[in-house]
Order: sequence, then C-alpha cells, then structure tokens
Amino acid sequence: MAAPSSSLATLRPDLAASFMQFDLEMDRRGFVSQAVLPVLEVASQAGNFGRIPLAQLLQSRNVDRAPGGGYNRGNFTFDPMTYACVERGAEEPVDDREAKMYANYFDYEQVASLRAFDAMLRAQEVRVAALIFNTTTWTGASLTTAVSNAWSDATNGTPITDVEAAVRKVYDNSGLWPNALVLTKKKFRDLRLSTQVKTLIASTGAGTPTKARDITIEMLKAVFDLDHIIVAGGTKNSATEGQTATPALVWTNTNAMVCRVAETNDVQEPCIGRTFHWADDGSEVGGTVETYRDEGVRSDIVRVRHDVQEQVLYTQMGHLLTAV
Repeated sequence: MAAPSSSLATLRPDLAASFMQFDLEMDRRGFVSQAVLPVLEVASQAGNFGRIPLAQLLQSRNVDRAPGGGYNRGNFTFDPMTYACVERGAEEPVDDREAKMYANYFDYEQVASLRAFDAMLRAQEVRVAALIFNTTTWTGASLTTAVSNAWSDATNGTPITDVEAAVRKVYDNSGLWPNALVLTKKKFRDLRLSTQVKTLIASTGAGTPTKARDITIEMLKAVFDLDHIIVAGGTKNSATEGQTATPALVWTNTNAMVCRVAETNDVQEPCIGRTFHWADDGSEVGGTVETYRDEGVRSDIVRVRHDVQEQVLYTQMGHLLTAV
C-alpha cells in the first residue's frame, strides 16, 4: 500500500496532551531509559564528536608561572566517536465504525495514541536495558562482579557491601565517583527487606523501618551514598506473538548497575552513556503525534515517532553486579 506523503500527515499535539507530563508518565510505567542515558540534543541526524580520554581528564599539570613567562597550556586530544539517530515509532488505526461504536465509553483516538506511545517507549526501554545490563560489554573483574549472596536472601544478602565494592571499582577505573544505582523493581523490594539495609537505616537515625514501605528511595540514597536510585519497573511480554502472554521484566532481574549518569547537557561530561536526539525532522523526545487518513481501511492512523540513538560512552563509568 502506498504511504502518505509527509504533507498529508497532521500534527496532533492535542493527542499528546495526556502524555504531556512525560517524566511522570515514564515513571508510572516504570520506564527509566532516559534517566540512565539522559537526552542530548544534536544538530544533525548523524555526526562526529570528541570524547576526552579519562587519562587526560585527570592529568596533573604544572601551573606555575615565572615572571615574564607564559602560562602552561593544555593540549587536549579527543577520541573520535560517532552517532547516528534512527527514526523510530509506532502506528495505531482508528477504525471509523469502531470509533462510533465505542464513542460512549472512551475516546478511541486517545486510546490509540497512548498505545502507540507505549509501544515506542517500551521498545526504547528494551534497547537501553540490553545496552546497560550487558555481560559482554562489562566483563572482567574490574567491570563486573558476581555477588556472593543474592539480595533476595534477606538475612545473608549484603547489598550495601556489594554496592560499595562496585563504587570503589568505578573510582579505581575512572578516577570519578559513581552517582547512581540501577536495579529492577523486584530488587528494590528485596532491598527493603534486607537485614543489612534496615540495620543501617536504624543505626544512622534515618528511621525505624518496621515494614517494607517505611523504606523510601531517599533512605536508600543515604544508605548507599548515591545521588540516584533508579528503579526499573517496565514489563514486556516475552512470549511469541499469538501465544499466551508471559510477563517479564524488561531489565534483567539478576543484575544491578553502579554507574555515573550525566547531570548536565555537556557532551563532554564523563558518564556511562547518552540518548542522542535529533529534532530537525519534527521529532520530540517524548514522541511527536501525527494522524493521516487511510481510506482503504476507513481509518484514521495515529502515528507516534521520535529520532534517537542510545549509546554507551564510557564503560569505565559502570560496574555491573550479577547474581543479585
């Protein structure tokens, strides 16, 4: 079937209204991809950029100046890197007859746009989870550790000890301290039952956690001395299409990542990685909503799209914990 030209597609910001509070909606669905790999806006669809080698970031220099002399000048070099944003999106048909049949129950266009948003963002979550919880990228003793006791063992698990060891590994590799722990919702719930965690919270006067819900994200930030605790709760259907649904966490439940995530819009900020976003073709980070008419199936088609690429920049900025 012939595709419509771009001139026939109509921008529909009204359908994006239910998704306007993008961060809140991402959080509600348990999507954390853009917290782990924060967005960096780029001027071109693809291009080159320079990554400062870690050795040069930490290089000691002579800063003394003699009378009449000049100041010591730096001579930074860059590791060349590239990115290439890919247009990604999803469409949902709004059948004329069904829209009228269900008009008294819900707005068919809004439901279709939410389904398209969900498909696009869930796919991004899967891509980022595969990048970060990757035992091929993070391999060897300096980049990954299999913990001795699973965190689901409330009595014998030692999550504070495990995370602290990983924090020190990141520092030893990069000279910079990590600021984040990325883990699944199940592991987060395990942490709230951990004897080691509850004991430290009580002993520091942060509270008296008599039940799991007493332990908050803010408490865990203090326990691990990290600025960000990123809890991934997104779910996917791992069954083959057409088969009985098999819900599974998008992020592998046996892994956790201690890492340094970006906190600025500076491309040269050392961090584990970025989401590159190109907006010149009308893309928005949270998704551009458009509609067009497909008369062959008597339907309005709702399309949600964005132009992004997710990329790991410094493996040294992460330490992968397995068997958690």
